[in-house]
Amino acid sequence: MTKRELLFLPGLAPHADIAIAALRLLTGAFLVYGVWDNIVSSARMDEFIAFLAAFDFPSPELLGPLTVWVQFAVGILLILGLFTRWAGILLAVNFIVGVVGVHWDQSFREWWPAIVLVSIGIVFTTAGAGRWSLDARFEGKTA
Repeated sequence: MTKRELLFLPGLAPHADIAIAALRLLTGAFLVYGVWDNIVSSARMDEFIAFLAAFDFPSPELLGPLTVWVQFAVGILLILGLFTRWAGILLAVNFIVGVVGVHWDQSFREWWPAIVLVSIGIVFTTAGAGRWSLDARFEGKTA
């Protein structure tokens, strides 16, 4: 191994699809898990609506279920690697709203989970789903 290879580790680049697939699966599972209780329990959905109302979100009775179902759909799409760029856009926008509406006056540490999800959304928007995805299969890019 040359010094240049030791510094830049180019041999890892062919494995980027594994990293993207892992990030998709973990993020998708996190999103589904995070909203599942709101989907199956009207009491939990009501708590989430009250949370949004406490932060003065407009129409929390509409925005609450909308954001829950968007997060759920994005999670499923990421797990499947389907329409991943669109899922990334929705993920980023959804959590930008969360950062501005909930975390704006909090510390950076409290922003971190939402900001990371914004960043992950941007990664999927720009990089796509990778080779191991339904997107790649439909686009004819699997090998």
